[in-house]
Amino acid sequence: MTKNFEAPLYPYERHADQDAIRPRRHKVLVVGAGPVGLAAAIDLAQSGIPVVVLDDNDKVSSGSRAICFAKRTLEIADRLGVGHLMATKGVEWNLGKVFFRDRKVYDFNLLPEDGHQFPAFVNLQQYYVESDLVNRVRSLQAAGAPIEIRGRNRVTGVAQHRDHVTLTIDTPDGAYSLETEWLVACDGAGSPIRSQLGLDFVGRVFEDNFLIADVTMEADFPTERWFWFDPPFNQGQSALLHKQPDGVWRIDLQLGWDIDKAEEKKPENVIPRLRAMLGEEVPFALEWVSIYTFQCRRMARFRHDRVIFAGDSAHQVSPFGARGANSGFQDTDNLIWKLKLVLDGIADDSLLDSYDTERIAAAEENILNSSRSTDFITPKSEISRVFRNAVLDLSEHHAFARPMVNSGRLSLPSVYDGSALNSPDHLPTGPARTRPGAPCPDAPLGDGFLLQRLGGGFTLLAINCDAPAHLEEAGVTISGLPLVTADDPSGAFAARYLGAATAATYLIRPDQHVAARWHRFDEAGTRAALRRAIGKE
Repeated sequence: MTKNFEAPLYPYERHADQDAIRPRRHKVLVVGAGPVGLAAAIDLAQSGIPVVVLDDNDKVSSGSRAICFAKRTLEIADRLGVGHLMATKGVEWNLGKVFFRDRKVYDFNLLPEDGHQFPAFVNLQQYYVESDLVNRVRSLQAAGAPIEIRGRNRVTGVAQHRDHVTLTIDTPDGAYSLETEWLVACDGAGSPIRSQLGLDFVGRVFEDNFLIADVTMEADFPTERWFWFDPPFNQGQSALLHKQPDGVWRIDLQLGWDIDKAEEKKPENVIPRLRAMLGEEVPFALEWVSIYTFQCRRMARFRHDRVIFAGDSAHQVSPFGARGANSGFQDTDNLIWKLKLVLDGIADDSLLDSYDTERIAAAEENILNSSRSTDFITPKSEISRVFRNAVLDLSEHHAFARPMVNSGRLSLPSVYDGSALNSPDHLPTGPARTRPGAPCPDAPLGDGFLLQRLGGGFTLLAINCDAPAHLEEAGVTISGLPLVTADDPSGAFAARYLGAATAATYLIRPDQHVAARWHRFDEAGTRAALRRAIGKE
């Protein structure tokens, strides 16, 4: 619980940079030591890129905050060295139930197929995720990796130059300056970096307010996502219940428009609402309370010369759908391999513009889904409410109505359809889920899983056909990974990557998205696809 995380994890220490006559220049500075900033820094360090993380805090976040981490996030976290820690500590769930008033109308399964290393979701308090990531930083430091966290280093000024960025940083010992070739801003929804550059969001702010309460209790509720429309204990509004580790439960209660937020957060007002929901006989204790307002917004651009925004600093969505932290992990997963190619002199910095286009498209998808969820959960007119309630009534008995129920379209990885980095699809009869631009779905292989074997570089996946072990092109090494479908007697691997074909090759990006695919190994096509994937074609 939060009391275990009150001690500083990365306490302030004076650094030699503070005594330098001229500002020291670094390769990459990351501002923000939340999950997204730490993920970016770890990915950089694992790639051999020196990185310094600056944060105005010195400990993990108070309260559970983000709790729902999707399968794709766990797969990304696994490459960062913390995926299995998150999955082991977290509460796994694939199932959910939807209630209307006093009855269940239907349930759902987010991962009905077998053959995946991780579940659809785990619920895990953000402070555990941050702690795991900080410990991973420590282990990398012990192994000699070029990574550092500086606590209580608050950025108070940012200035852009042709070939670097200058930062002014406040500390307990006074201010100092640093320079960096690239600045990755992961400093949250209220991003000081964004403000200092005079940038803002575009999008919608909704009027409804929601109470978040983390409570500790012993309860017999299953490890499922339960969502209520117009329940008896919160009439005319909605509610959500999730289980977390350590006997902590997340409860969201819709409160409506015109409220006094300070009053509503007081225990004497929160506890009666929770008793109405849980029953007088259920003992519980408040651990953390907050109130939020839906916001579905993003920056017009995520890259501004040498400053690149990721996570909540770049985009915000309503929490229904668990798209906030999960999309932040996907941001860094998309960005860091491109930034490494630029820093290594292999790619021009125009490659970073593809981060902008690919992740803005992903943000638009998340905002669209979150806006639709919000409109369904909180109807803005009486006719909208009548329609919503009719859909809920129908969904109890008719499967066709259930896709129209929107209690939050839960996070899925984005497909970069139409990206300039994709090559034409030369396996048009292949499965749509592994087309160019799509993230690679996992599949069992012998005693392991496919994604564990892809590594962190460009991979040429050769299925039931011959291909070279290594291929050099444009300064990049492509590693061959020969596999046969007989390695997976379940047939899941063949179904996800071959479909009706008997053989195929896939060029897979470092972020495990498909760049191109063919019926067989095509050397000229592979070389051209690699050049295109790094912005040289």
